[in-house]
Amino acid sequence: MKDRVLGSQITIRNIEVFVLRAPISNPVKTSFGIMTNRPAVFVRLEDSDSIVGWGEIWCNFPNCGAEHRANLLNENFKPLLINQTFNAPEDIYQLISEKTAVLAIQSGEYGPIAQTIAGIDLAVWDLFSRKSAQPLWKYLGGSSPNIKTYASGINPDHPEIIIKELLMQGCTAFKLKIGFNKSLDFENLSNIRKLIPNHLLMVDANQAWDLPTAIERIKELERFNLNWIEEPIRADSPITHWQELSSNPRVRLAAGENMADEKSFDEAIASKAFKVIQPDIAKWGGISACLPIIKKLNQYGIEYCPHYLGGGIGLMASAHLLAASSSAGMLEIDSNINPLRSLLTQPLNQISNGQATLSDKPGIGIAPDLGALSQFLIH
Repeated sequence: MKDRVLGSQITIRNIEVFVLRAPISNPVKTSFGIMTNRPAVFVRLEDSDSIVGWGEIWCNFPNCGAEHRANLLNENFKPLLINQTFNAPEDIYQLISEKTAVLAIQSGEYGPIAQTIAGIDLAVWDLFSRKSAQPLWKYLGGSSPNIKTYASGINPDHPEIIIKELLMQGCTAFKLKIGFNKSLDFENLSNIRKLIPNHLLMVDANQAWDLPTAIERIKELERFNLNWIEEPIRADSPITHWQELSSNPRVRLAAGENMADEKSFDEAIASKAFKVIQPDIAKWGGISACLPIIKKLNQYGIEYCPHYLGGGIGLMASAHLLAASSSAGMLEIDSNINPLRSLLTQPLNQISNGQATLSDKPGIGIAPDLGALSQFLIH
């Protein structure tokens, strides 16, 4: 990742937020809960030259989260930004983080506030790169638009059927959701390995187990030749627990989507427990705070694989950041039906041998057609 060349300063004219929900026929299942629809919160940032940048705020849980994040932005963040002038994306991130720090303490809503900041930050980076007439991956100092991908979010209901379809679509690496019950998890993995004995296969337990159970399960999972095991225990477990799990030489631990401050990432890096770390740029930090973390991952030889399971804007921003990162990691692409993703991610809808190529269009290369998405628009 090279140092970028700064573009022109921006003066923010307006900021808008849009809440969308797409109904789905098959719920998205995890060990801790079920998503019965696919929500998204899109952020539109416009500067005084009428250039527009787009961002996305994480809002998967709870079900009322999307509307709440939108209200937070309108009431608490919009007044901080209108008519303000900035020279770099990080300046905006720093301002809104500092101005809402006490609000986060007083309300106890650290997550929703951090997610709103992250979504604004993504829109800011998109706007600055568009103003510089560069794709975001190049604006960030990247040298190639090519990225590796993997199919994620594979539900426990006959996953081998889904994987057959994904193979035909050009996917070569897959991640199964586990942590439901042992017999189901192992039956699914056995069926998958019969189908794809040599492909990359990962599992995500979504924090399902306590430490003794995780130690037992991970040993039993060795026979499936997994590329990584994601969040087998609670994300807030003591780092010594993660180190104990990582003492098994055949295990590659992955985590990061629920790390929500620089201290947590630094502790994870220093622990040497993780082979893969997965910041979610729409959930915490945006690009501004995650950039220095990604540079540290590169320095310590830890694989950077961005976590993402939302709409198309955040996924495209994640793809551009990965392309700029110099990491050998893969982009997570949700395999579940979600028009709020698939209608916006044309460059990622064409996977060839597990790889995708981003465009040279300015910014993240897309802008949502709100008219086409009107059936999903809440407000």
